[in-house]
Amino acid sequence: MDCIFCDIINGKRNGYVVYQDDLHVAFLDKYPIDYGHTLVIPRQHHALITEMEPTAVGKLFSLIPKIAGTILKTTKADAFSIGQNNGRAARQIVAHVHVHIIPRYNRKGTVWTKREIADDATLADLATQIRNNMGSC
Repeated sequence: MDCIFCDIINGKRNGYVVYQDDLHVAFLDKYPIDYGHTLVIPRQHHALITEMEPTAVGKLFSLIPKIAGTILKTTKADAFSIGQNNGRAARQIVAHVHVHIIPRYNRKGTVWTKREIADDATLADLATQIRNNMGSC
């Protein structure tokens, strides 16, 4: 299996991790829709959410409030969107279950399709800031 997200989990690819536990990893999106865009994934590979046990889905989504709250605090975002796509027709690019947390800023408006390529220094700095704030949320 060739999976970019599994490679990040296994340390074969660089990922800007903001949270991890025994079952999940959250890291910054390399091509963010907006500043602080984060992906939350299960460590166990599943291409689609329908392949997961309901309790595993619940555990994955139970992380969203804490991670999103920390991202909001760190980035000073005004709000956030959550996205979760399943299959190519739904625009799932990487076939590993992932939940998008996308910070939103009043001054920018809400755009779903524009993506930027974030530089490594920016991602590394932001990941460190979010990890440092994780305990206070």
